[in-house]
Amino acid sequence: PRPPPPRPGARRPRPRCIPDSTDTALLTLRLALGPLRCAPGDQQLFLGGRIDGPAGWFESMGRTPGKLNAWAAALTETGTGVLMTVGLLTPFAAAGMVGVMVVAWFTHRGAFFVFKDGWEYNFVIGAVAIAVGTLGAGEFSLDELFGIRDSLAGWPGLAISAGLGLAAGFGTLALFYRPDPEAGTA
Repeated sequence: PRPPPPRPGARRPRPRCIPDSTDTALLTLRLALGPLRCAPGDQQLFLGGRIDGPAGWFESMGRTPGKLNAWAAALTETGTGVLMTVGLLTPFAAAGMVGVMVVAWFTHRGAFFVFKDGWEYNFVIGAVAIAVGTLGAGEFSLDELFGIRDSLAGWPGLAISAGLGLAAGFGTLALFYRPDPEAGTA
């Protein structure tokens, strides 16, 4: 018997050996975004001032306790960077990136351009993370290998990457952002 015709608007199945250009584009985005977000966490964990350097910086901006915030940021950046790079639990990786970018945006909200200590970089990273989280990891990913790609993409991916990410970012600020008005950290 003949298979039923595809529903209107449904994707046409393609042979598994021929990748879609979307899959290649998603791989490219993941390979750019993942290491980019992993690097700051790695630096905090393994290089420079280690955790104490960022902890002092966070404290100076009103994010207390600084050491806890530094550990949370470093582990989130490293973990989400690795997950995004390999395409595993991609919307959750995107949510972690969005959460970190919301906190970074709030810290640098005085100007738009990054060279003026602004938030444009944070916005672009957050938007790209949400886009990748919504579209899914693509065929060249561990999400595909484990058979979870389709269940995490689309509306569920948007809800996880944007919803959870924004909630995590604003929740972190609500719990830990205590600027000192006299020190000019507000």
